[in-house]
Amino acid sequence: MLQLRCDDINADWKERALGLRDAVELFRGKWKFVILKTLAHGPLRFKDLQEKLNISPKVLTRELRELEQNLLIVRTIRKMKQISVEYAVTEYARETKWILETLISFGENHRKKIKAQVKA
Repeated sequence: MLQLRCDDINADWKERALGLRDAVELFRGKWKFVILKTLAHGPLRFKDLQEKLNISPKVLTRELRELEQNLLIVRTIRKMKQISVEYAVTEYARETKWILETLISFGENHRKKIKAQVKA
């Protein structure tokens, strides 16, 4: 029979805790989920994304950089008459769809429970 030492269990939990922290950090903030959900419908230029979300250019730039660094979006420069920058979700980001949908569902249920408790 395999026996696990306390150190082995602690090391495993530490790795899992680090994974959880990384995942939460990855989507931290007000805009990341919204940006990913919006780009899931197709690539958008910076200006179009900004207008659609009603977000400041500074905040959008910061959020897009973080998403790009974490391999969730790709930035493409189109050289036409006027240079255009377009953003799209990556295949890797598409793997997170179930996480987003699960969190949305949990959030909706949680809001209902809290509202019901407040009314009671």
